[in-house]
Amino acid sequence: MAFKGLDYYGIDDELTEEERLVRDNVRRFIDNEIEPIIGDHYQAGTFPEELIPKFADLGLLGANLEGYGCAGMGEIAYGLAMQELERGDSGVRSFCSVQGALCMYPIYAFGSDAQKERWLPPMAAGEVIGCFGLTEPDFGSNPTGMLTKAESLPNGGYRLNGTKRWITNGCLAQVAIIWAKLDGGKVHGFLVPTETEGFSTRTIHDKFSLRASVTSELFMEDCQVGPDALLPNVKGMKGPLSCLSQARFGIAFGAMGAAMSCYDCALEYAKDRVQFSRPIAGYQLVQQKLVHMVSEITKGQLLALRLGRLKESGKIRPPQISLAKRNNVSVALEIARIARDVLGANGIMYEYPIGRHMMNLETVYTYEGTHDIHTLIVGQDITGLAAFE
Repeated sequence: MAFKGLDYYGIDDELTEEERLVRDNVRRFIDNEIEPIIGDHYQAGTFPEELIPKFADLGLLGANLEGYGCAGMGEIAYGLAMQELERGDSGVRSFCSVQGALCMYPIYAFGSDAQKERWLPPMAAGEVIGCFGLTEPDFGSNPTGMLTKAESLPNGGYRLNGTKRWITNGCLAQVAIIWAKLDGGKVHGFLVPTETEGFSTRTIHDKFSLRASVTSELFMEDCQVGPDALLPNVKGMKGPLSCLSQARFGIAFGAMGAAMSCYDCALEYAKDRVQFSRPIAGYQLVQQKLVHMVSEITKGQLLALRLGRLKESGKIRPPQISLAKRNNVSVALEIARIARDVLGANGIMYEYPIGRHMMNLETVYTYEGTHDIHTLIVGQDITGLAAFE
């Protein structure tokens, strides 16, 4: 049965025809291509690489970028695409948002014309996959403490040394965006082909969460790249943090997709599951749980919609993105747990998507800025006082 989505407040009326068309196209793709296979991939700990060309055909790689073969979607359309992808699985949305927001965006925003021409068209086509190397084993919430170093060489090139951890798509990628301190000074971004001598990767296995996503470590040991590797138009933490803002924007929408999947499953189950001679949906406590889900999803949808309009108008500020990412992931995780409770023991079965979403959202709650870090970002914004360095 085709997924209809939850729209309790008639939010569709606020969307343009293009925005609804993008969402509905991706929704059908998820129904037909992702939902039948994603449980098996999650259980096996594999990513459906065979679908990468289809992501490209739908314009989902660098979706909201202009030119270079990118779809040039509006920000709301992009967000709704991320919503539907995460309704399928957080790992599927992670693949597309890392490719677009964390890898293609810095090339688009900070790269030279030659870098854009070289990398963006094949990345939009899914022929080149990227990864984003910021987090390190000892530096996650405090990326400014990174130990990865880049040294200038006499020939104009650079030598990189360091380790990055928890890197989505790392072992799939043909190019890595590596953030490193150049000559002991400011952070710079480098485009590092993964075939470069001294660059290697390792897949992180044995995960409870995001099992249908490739998570990796990146190692650079005297890894030498040419002068054309440096992203020339940014320095300092503005570079990686602006990329994270792009990704967090998509997550604010994506989390609502996971929440809607859990709610829809719980609602249908509750209407069919009979206990004490009637469907459990007819009992007060179950109705209270379902109504709470509807309330939180509706608020999250409105929050994401307004955030998208702010982004389209150029008025968006990073703390506003933090508020939306913090709220929507938190309530999505709560909804997944409540939905699991509605299903009882069946809630932990692979037959239903709820347990998978619940485990995935534990990671989404932490990555791209933890819940607590986003709390402090908003706290600093409203008080003018920083609670962390």
